[in-house]
Amino acid sequence: MRQKGFKEKRMFKKILIANRGEIACRVIRTAKRLGIATVAVYSDADRDAMHVRMADEAVHIGPSPSNRSYIVIENILEAIRRTGADAVHPGYGFLSENAAFAEALEKEGVVFIGPPARAIEAMGDKITSKKLAAEAGVSTVPGHMGLIEDAEEAARIAASIGFPVMIKASAGGGGKGMRIAWNEREAREGFQSSKNEAKNSFGDDRIFIEKFVTEPRHIEIQVLGDRRGNTVYLGERECSIQRRNQKVIEEAPSPFLDEKTRRAMGEQAVALAKAVGYHSAGTVEFIVDADRNFYFLEMNTRLQVEHPVTELVTGLDLVEQMIRVAAGEELAFRQKNVKLDGWAIESRLYAEDPYRNFLPSIGRLTRYRPPAEGRQEDGTIIRNDTGVVEGGEISMYYDPMIAKLCTWGPDRATAVDAMARALDSFEVEGIGHNLPFLSAVMQQERFREGRLTTAYIAEEFGGGFQGVVPDEVSAMRLAAVAATVNQALQERACRISGTIDNHRRVVGHDWVASLADRDFRVTCGTSADGAYVGFGDERSISVVTDWVPGRTLATFNIDNQPMAVKVELAGIGIRLRWRGIDVVARVRSPRIAELARLMPKKQPPDTSKMLLCPMPGVVTSIAVKAGETVEAGQAIAVVEAMKMENILRAERRATVKRVAIAAGASLAVDELIMEFE
Repeated sequence: MRQKGFKEKRMFKKILIANRGEIACRVIRTAKRLGIATVAVYSDADRDAMHVRMADEAVHIGPSPSNRSYIVIENILEAIRRTGADAVHPGYGFLSENAAFAEALEKEGVVFIGPPARAIEAMGDKITSKKLAAEAGVSTVPGHMGLIEDAEEAARIAASIGFPVMIKASAGGGGKGMRIAWNEREAREGFQSSKNEAKNSFGDDRIFIEKFVTEPRHIEIQVLGDRRGNTVYLGERECSIQRRNQKVIEEAPSPFLDEKTRRAMGEQAVALAKAVGYHSAGTVEFIVDADRNFYFLEMNTRLQVEHPVTELVTGLDLVEQMIRVAAGEELAFRQKNVKLDGWAIESRLYAEDPYRNFLPSIGRLTRYRPPAEGRQEDGTIIRNDTGVVEGGEISMYYDPMIAKLCTWGPDRATAVDAMARALDSFEVEGIGHNLPFLSAVMQQERFREGRLTTAYIAEEFGGGFQGVVPDEVSAMRLAAVAATVNQALQERACRISGTIDNHRRVVGHDWVASLADRDFRVTCGTSADGAYVGFGDERSISVVTDWVPGRTLATFNIDNQPMAVKVELAGIGIRLRWRGIDVVARVRSPRIAELARLMPKKQPPDTSKMLLCPMPGVVTSIAVKAGETVEAGQAIAVVEAMKMENILRAERRATVKRVAIAAGASLAVDELIMEFE
């Protein structure tokens, strides 16, 4: 049945994308393929951004902070008027779930490429959506859906529900405005932080609280509907691997669901969408326990960040479907036509330092070279959705995501292996990033077996990510790589030094390769099959490589097994990065290696009496002053970076000697905040 007020429309002539970064680029690509002109909008920080370059037109909409540019409705409307765009795609985040924005577009006679405003208002608001879901017979998590006035009330409500609880922003998304509280103190602090983040990110500081399900999986259903009432579900996505409530790795389908549960979740998601007259693409999120009981969390009335994995297993372009639905077209298929083919994995590449507890990183991308996209020789597929280019700047104003690397294979194991290889071939320099962490996860037995929960990172990396320590086999292979690189460098140096044979230095073949606290006595040589590296116990490894001095990424075939290794000369050492391993190898003559063992190790400076800024950001508050005694765990400062509040706490009881900066200061990593006696 057609929805009331529905009118047939023709395909759009010009679409304005009210967003930035990779999602803006993603929408532009599909629009161009459909022959539709595109308009980008940009802030001061994004003046030279990739999405601005890709669009047919671009309009400046304000200063760098999003609350003065991307989420100012009037700024977007003015850009529409200037360019004559007849439709707007909101992407995700910013104004994508803002009913007032959808209504403002309707008044302007411009089509919103998304659901109707009434559906956004009903389902985009997490408090209202839970009430409607319960009324529709959808299983929901116990919680308090009413408005909460202050932190004390939040603590009382949390205690009545029973700890642990999840404190969430009603208008939230992407992990913003979300905290887990295990006691009343954390409920008070979490309420205030969630409220602040929600106000800054969404302009809506309403908060609700619900029971936190232990050992949960986060599984969501993609729905798609047209204006004639046809609605389908396109399978599920497993999004359990998260840190700070923000997704890191997603996949489709889930390794946990059976067909019965998948169908039940899908049918409930469709019923909920129909109950609010939903059309366009949307996602119904569920929490699933160990017994496959599932509970409704929320509905995201927009395109999800992780939509590419659904596209890879269904063969559909969801952005195209959104555009066609908005233009009045009917879905060209029904539920019986939806088939899931193979397996897809998505790894989110973030500008954050995994060695510093995933804190944000900013700066210039001095090198950005993703692996080649498309179908590979083995039949797998690589896709990389991004919004940056080499030489671009990662600013402190927006989400830290750089790219979404996706792989497809006929089964899960093949897709995971393809992802591991793709991550090996992804070069990013100039900022801290989580590529080593993503590579490490791909190698973990628990991940490969699909034993996932939302606590995965906390459980597997409880002490923080310190990199992967190479096992004996990996260490030996990397030693062979280092020895091969060293041999090439030595022979090159001889060729440079002169051409008269009796004046040329002779390169030795016996070396000691030291890495990861291991010493390997090696012999480098050549054979009929190419180069080889022999080890002292009569083992020998064949090495064939395309590495030449200056190349930062090279393939080393070690005993016919290819390794894509990042190579960097680091002083007298050779830095090697592969599969989450990051080591500096030193290849020396046996005598020099013997003497090197006698050298004392340099001790790091003592910073135990200092609070250093752990990330680039703005110090929004200082909670203590000089002479004050603080207790272990006490909140002493708050740093805001990339739209997230980070509470800094005292590690132990101490007295504040001096506070080096004032609230409002912008600091770089490791700048001093305060000293203790």
